[in-house]
Amino acid sequence: MNIPSEINNRLELWVNLLDQYKPRKFAEVGVWKGEFAETILKECPYIEEYTMIDPWAHLPDWNKPFNKSTKDFTSIYEEAMERTKFASDRVTVLRGRTKDVIHEIKDQSLDFVYIDGDHTLRGIAIDLIQLYPKVKKEGIVAGDDFSISPWQHSGDYEPSLVCPFAVYFAEAMQHPITVMPFSQFLIEKKEPEFAFNDTTGKYHDLGLNKLTNSQGGGILRTAKRMIKKAIK
Repeated sequence: MNIPSEINNRLELWVNLLDQYKPRKFAEVGVWKGEFAETILKECPYIEEYTMIDPWAHLPDWNKPFNKSTKDFTSIYEEAMERTKFASDRVTVLRGRTKDVIHEIKDQSLDFVYIDGDHTLRGIAIDLIQLYPKVKKEGIVAGDDFSISPWQHSGDYEPSLVCPFAVYFAEAMQHPITVMPFSQFLIEKKEPEFAFNDTTGKYHDLGLNKLTNSQGGGILRTAKRMIKKAIK
């Protein structure tokens, strides 16, 4: 894998890397408005099957800022479909959470999976554990928002724990994981040999002590707010 030095954003990064791997069967988790899918489908014609997984629905148990109203998600879904309709013959849409639609994907059928959905500990755990068996040997599991700080959003929201969970998952599976610019990660499903490759030089500390840093006070703020509500 050759990571180019002059890249302006994550889309350029992935188009370049996909050109190296040339996957035929690709799946994206967390499609949102379809910008990523649109770019990949346009720039990577060797992808024959592109599976889009997203509930496009308000989720009562998901405390993240992208959890919009049902009305908002109707237009967001329509935009995603409009952006990708030029490649409709290559696209399969699985509308639902990963755990609800995963049975529609055969084991070891995918060359490449890109995860950009629920970044909470619960979400990334479910996505990685359930999608990994669907990827072929020598395939790739990659994703977005490998953020150094778990407080990707304010302390009012559930922390984002793609980092460090993805590293621990790769270690458990005994496969190498590479962290790249723009908070991207890539796990290679190859012969067992774990390695953590940090191409950015930023991930010196993967410990969860970050939960109590300056922004981590959000835990205390949230607890106090919950107590106040309970005693009113």
